[in-house]
Amino acid sequence: MAVSIILKTLNEEARIGAAIESVLAALGGSGEIIVADGGSHDRTLSIAASYSVRVVQLAPAIRPSCGIGPQLGFQYSREPFICLMDGDMLLDPGFLPEALAYLSANPRAAGVTGHVEEMNDTSLEYIRRGRRMSPESRAGPIDRMNGGGLYRREAVVQAGYLSDRNLHGYEEFDLGLRLRARGWTLHRLDRRFVRHFGHALNAYTLLLRRWKSGYLRGIGELLRAALGKPQWRRLVEELPELKLWMAVYLWLTAMIVLPFALPNPALGLTIDIALTAGVVGVMSLRQRSLALGLYAVVAWLFHAAALPLGFFQARKTPEAWIESRIVRDGS
Repeated sequence: MAVSIILKTLNEEARIGAAIESVLAALGGSGEIIVADGGSHDRTLSIAASYSVRVVQLAPAIRPSCGIGPQLGFQYSREPFICLMDGDMLLDPGFLPEALAYLSANPRAAGVTGHVEEMNDTSLEYIRRGRRMSPESRAGPIDRMNGGGLYRREAVVQAGYLSDRNLHGYEEFDLGLRLRARGWTLHRLDRRFVRHFGHALNAYTLLLRRWKSGYLRGIGELLRAALGKPQWRRLVEELPELKLWMAVYLWLTAMIVLPFALPNPALGLTIDIALTAGVVGVMSLRQRSLALGLYAVVAWLFHAAALPLGFFQARKTPEAWIESRIVRDGS
């Protein structure tokens, strides 16, 4: 198979071996595997280097991000098709033949993916994600390939680059915007692409980690990246989170203003508490769980606070070579 499979890693010693073995089995001795590491401090590199794969790592001075890992792997790749996945995923053995057949039959398709089966049933974040039924997660035409999939190199080159190194999140949506702005399409097959194990962390611990790592700034960085570009209008029209964050900002503004606007500040605070309880209650009913409802509202607040921080973040040229080292050349 003429496929370069890029495995993004950052401290994945528990899963990287199984991930590589699933890819080796799917490729059957052809294609190439690139482990693109963001600066792991555990045994990820040594485990990966024990296989016949190319292992590359970011230079120590460069901070990792969701967007930089795929681009790091892409700059070392050679094949006409690029399969992107995480180091804690297992590739379904039948995905690549079906995906390659789809791209062959649909020359204007830039990419094709399948369903990401979430294996983590302990974290509220992944339980909540697994319950979502957005149009983007269904089979058929889609606007992005969350979780990865198979891309056509020709289309990626036309779009400028695989992944924006400046983005700490929403890098798949950014790529989808750039591809679709140039007339390419994306598709999800009604079959499994990978099994994903995710972080076995408490959801609130994971939320704090994502705040510290900059992950939550992704949507603000995405807006900044598209500002003044052909994809700006499509981004504003298509990203449902923008409407949600605007509603959150209006809610927070009302919460701040009410105690000062009413003659009795205590009444304003009482209304604030009632509004908050109402929002949590509505979300709990929608999620069929008080814990999930409360977590959703807390996550909104974190994302809303991070958006402006991401928007005003300084940017580096996305197409520029990423400083890195080759740990194992794979030959």
